[in-house]
Amino acid sequence: MSHEKLFPHRILPVATIMLIIVAIWYVAAILMNAPFQRDMDQRGNVVTGEMEFIARTLAQPKPILPAPHQVAQNLFDNTVMRSVTSNRSLIYHGWVTLSSTMVGFAFGTLLGILIAVGIVHVKALERSLMPWIIASQMVPILAVAPMVIVVLGAIGITGLLPKAVISTYLSFFPVAVGMVKGLRSPELIQLDLMRTYNASTAQTFWKLRVPASIPFLFTSMKVAVAASLVGAIVGELPTGAVAGIGSKLLAGAYYSQTIDIWAALIAGSVLAAVLVAIVGIVAGLVNRAMGGRPA
Repeated sequence: MSHEKLFPHRILPVATIMLIIVAIWYVAAILMNAPFQRDMDQRGNVVTGEMEFIARTLAQPKPILPAPHQVAQNLFDNTVMRSVTSNRSLIYHGWVTLSSTMVGFAFGTLLGILIAVGIVHVKALERSLMPWIIASQMVPILAVAPMVIVVLGAIGITGLLPKAVISTYLSFFPVAVGMVKGLRSPELIQLDLMRTYNASTAQTFWKLRVPASIPFLFTSMKVAVAASLVGAIVGELPTGAVAGIGSKLLAGAYYSQTIDIWAALIAGSVLAAVLVAIVGIVAGLVNRAMGGRPA
């Protein structure tokens, strides 16, 4: 695709939506921070014009809703302007969260694939296991996380592993569901053709079911990696963690540093987007290696 086509068809719509979001964000920040600023001006007998009042509203040190430029400045200060080993660096905290995310994502993907293979090939598992898998996702993660932390902590397991377990809990489900659908996606005529060739169950699995399931697998992995990141962040909250994006959220909430909270949220969102993009790139490479058409 040429650069002329890329800009109007992809970049321009995204940029337009981003500008609209930023504009709405600024308006919301002014409206939400104005009452507090008005009260502070009255207490200090400060008289300002309308534009100066808006500027002061958007420059509060602890606003109810930080302005976009305040969050952007915080992100810049805590990434570019700090050493990656500093406990105030968002890169450092992002790496801590990313470590447990990737471990949980790896275990969740493996567990989801194994469950899907079992469900597809063993009818009893579909009737007995699938309802419990669905039921497990109905329990709020905020209720599960403290129990996991406490139980594992009681047997001396702390640090990265409890957070990875929570990430696994959230990430295995979309992979399991996607793989079940993918392994069952071959049509009846294709299965009949494999029987005509006298293919064994294992040959049918590797030659037909697995290739057919790859697109479903990577689609579900995009959901799973984002869910895994959420699990890692949630897992940091009940532990009072001193490192990780969850710890930044806790510290920001404790000291009413709303700008830090929003910066940590944006950092987490960017990290999730990068992880999903990486999965998408790998999916494209695998698709081309299998002879598929490039997207």
